[in-house]
Amino acid sequence: MSIRLEPGDTAPDFTLTDDTGAPVSLADFHGRKVILYAYPKAMTPGCTTQACDFTESLDRLQGEGYDVVGVSPDSPASLAKFRERDHLTIRLLSDPDKAMLTAYGAFGEKKNYGKVVQGVIRSTFVVDEAGKIANAWYNVKATGHVAKLRRDLGLD
Repeated sequence: MSIRLEPGDTAPDFTLTDDTGAPVSLADFHGRKVILYAYPKAMTPGCTTQACDFTESLDRLQGEGYDVVGVSPDSPASLAKFRERDHLTIRLLSDPDKAMLTAYGAFGEKKNYGKVVQGVIRSTFVVDEAGKIANAWYNVKATGHVAKLRRDLGLD
């Protein structure tokens, strides 16, 4: 079983490459709230639904002081294709070594079609302005998750 972050924990720091090739660190968001969501693979049906839902909610989330960042093991080039194909406006980060995903408890054993496998655990984290975990959700569903997140954050 991988670690599970809890509210109040210090969010593990990271520096990853985004879909444009630029480095992005958790420290870049200091003073703002950031929603980090982990997803298994760009351009798959569930991940596309989730990314499009975050894109559709981005203006509202940003208006409430939240940045949104998706993280997957995909290469920056794959993420750029994903962004372009689906007209995504959220930031996408590449974690090919799965170090950040592992540190957040979003990579490890999970069930896939009844079998236990190693993989990305679809998860969402809200990191507050001071770099602390405000919320952590594991094993979320792709469909409907963003609407539930907005309700949980009191935005709807």
